[in-house]
Amino acid sequence: MMFRWKATAATLAIAALALTGCAGATEGGGTGDGSGGTLTLGAITPPTTFDPAGSEWGNRAPYYQAVFDTLLLATPEGTIEPWLATDWSYNDDNTVLTLTLRDDVTFSDDSKLTAQVVVDNLTRFKSGTSPDANYFADVASFEAPDDTTVVITLNAPNPALLNYLTRDPGLVASGESLANDDLATDPIGSGPYILDTAATVTGTSYTYTKNPDYWNPDVQHYDKLVINVLADATASLNAIKAGEANGVKLASNDNLAEVEGAGWTVNANELDFQGLLLLDRAGTMNPALADVRVRQALNYAFDRDGLLQALQAGNGTVTTQVFPKSSAAYDPELDDYYTYDPKKAKELLAEAGYADGLTLSMPSSTLLGASTYTLIEQQLNDVGVKVEYTDPGNNFIADLLAPKYPASFMALEQNPDWQLIQFMIAPTAIFNPFGYDDPKVDEYISQIQFGDEKTQESVAKELNKYIVEQAWFAPFYRVQGSFATDANTTVEMLPTNAYPAIYDFTPKS
Repeated sequence: MMFRWKATAATLAIAALALTGCAGATEGGGTGDGSGGTLTLGAITPPTTFDPAGSEWGNRAPYYQAVFDTLLLATPEGTIEPWLATDWSYNDDNTVLTLTLRDDVTFSDDSKLTAQVVVDNLTRFKSGTSPDANYFADVASFEAPDDTTVVITLNAPNPALLNYLTRDPGLVASGESLANDDLATDPIGSGPYILDTAATVTGTSYTYTKNPDYWNPDVQHYDKLVINVLADATASLNAIKAGEANGVKLASNDNLAEVEGAGWTVNANELDFQGLLLLDRAGTMNPALADVRVRQALNYAFDRDGLLQALQAGNGTVTTQVFPKSSAAYDPELDDYYTYDPKKAKELLAEAGYADGLTLSMPSSTLLGASTYTLIEQQLNDVGVKVEYTDPGNNFIADLLAPKYPASFMALEQNPDWQLIQFMIAPTAIFNPFGYDDPKVDEYISQIQFGDEKTQESVAKELNKYIVEQAWFAPFYRVQGSFATDANTTVEMLPTNAYPAIYDFTPKS
């Protein structure tokens, strides 16, 4: 169902590249009997806090998911299932969500899960420091009419709310722990594991022990969990070759042959797209971008197959749409709506009055690879578009969103449906920094927000097609995300999160 998909981290791929921490060798490997043993994982970034009100998801998800439960569960099949909440329902206009909670859940401090505990957690998240706190921006109130019922009242429908409750906004800590001075370093949850603070080195290695009183032992496949921060590709590859881990998130696809040569399996999904964001669609900074023919010309300028091979060694899928396969808006025909056609690009530029070419100012970042910018510049030059790059350094994102540039190369997550609309398309979306407003798009957004599920799905497809036709963006390809597992370990990937769920790792029998 379209708006009951699991959530994904609405974060920048570039942010995941600013990494800290170092590798740590630990024991590895499960016993192979489906229980016991140690699961040792490699992650590319540490958590900034264990306080759920400051939590994040994406590549930081496993740290939180090990110790806390979420209200709902995202599955590898792309469904949302009961977890701490056993049932949920909306009122007729989708502004009141009622959740029914389990009555048999105990936190590791022996306190009980109650609706008031959930309300306290939700309230703290809304006013907290998480970068995803704005997911609750439309919430009018959280209420607990009795011990097993939570009522979330919205100012307006939010078709992504169920998705959000499968990730960081849905994390629930012990009510008694919320006032603890050490909440940021000693989390108390009801999850499958308990953080062993004595064996944990903040920023480097995190050790968890099996929660003996966990309400769902079927997903506790190991007695111990270790998550090591692997600071870069070299550290990850070294851990793999030395057998110091069972599963490792790969920051890039540069070493896949070596990973497989070490006897490991590369598990893949596609979350991020890379391409140009044509942000100044009203032409306030660069008047040429206000002409749809210019934006379309930019799309025809790129040899996407060549770029995918040159920049990603073919590990991904060419696309000209920003909605992912996991979205009801997705249309396979839009993956190749724009072909590589420099002649057509020049014709469109000429029709728009730019037969002599134009100049496009864009930022560059070493984090996204120098060769990327060189190839973009070459292909745009071939159709008469001159590129002027400046490197804002650590201010890349801030300057992009200020906004100081009319367009930019970028790597962004492809969120499902409503989340993507709020992330990249709506007038208030963070990656619509000029606040570009199209009445037709506004109407589509309204129909999606207030419509029933059938309407949402059909209108999302119309919106996607319109965005592609109007060339709001110039995507190149969806990048393969890779997670490596050793010969003793199996994992199921999530369609819309970079890191698999803790529950989906199992020892091979």
